[in-house]
Amino acid sequence: MTVWQTLKLVGNVINLSTVAGALVGLIGRARFSRGPRGLFYATGYKLRFPVAGAFTIGNLVLTKHDRAYLDARPILVRHEERHSWQYFCLVGLPLLPLYCVGAAWSWLRTGCPASRNPFERLADLADGNYVEHPVQPFGRTLQQTFRRR
Repeated sequence: MTVWQTLKLVGNVINLSTVAGALVGLIGRARFSRGPRGLFYATGYKLRFPVAGAFTIGNLVLTKHDRAYLDARPILVRHEERHSWQYFCLVGLPLLPLYCVGAAWSWLRTGCPASRNPFERLADLADGNYVEHPVQPFGRTLQQTFRRR
């Protein structure tokens, strides 16, 4: 681990984001293990929210899949590691409401919670297995939403 990765690991423990991630992992009955570059994995996550192949809280990457899933996807792990840096830079848990605002904005603009979410864009959309959707009028997003229901 580099000095910067160690600093991020310690910072995300102090700012309680990794602790919060561990609580979410415990609630989701995940199995914990050490990952690369100061990350930890919580695999076998049982809750249905959020709907994602993997998501990160602090320095903890959570997934419903097993460890082999993450080990086979180093680009996805890099994407999740970038999110761990976002927790560090935003002093932890303030990232969560800001991320939600970004997801809502993105959904309004594109019908997709990731495409225009600045946190996903900074973590690299493609590395997170997201497809970039074009900006569309708000009315079209609302029509698509209500048509699905």
